[in-house]
Amino acid sequence: MEATADMMKAVKEYILQEFLPGEPAESLTGDVALISGGILDSIATLKLVLFLEERFGIALEAHEVDREHLDTLDKISDLVASKQR
Repeated sequence: MEATADMMKAVKEYILQEFLPGEPAESLTGDVALISGGILDSIATLKLVLFLEERFGIALEAHEVDREHLDTLDKISDLVASKQR
């Protein structure tokens, strides 16, 4: 099981590289709205889900692939941590 800080760092780096190239890392804080803020569209969200499942060895249910669970780094971290338990 990965430590939460390491997991957050990996997810943050992925989002910055894939969806926010050129953005400074400090601009992506734990509470930045990714889906409702327009950073992630439906295709980007699916790419994020695939990354999470492959990187952390988890399986997300269809009802978890939504704004409620994936809208911020904090929510993503909580979801991944709950799946790793």
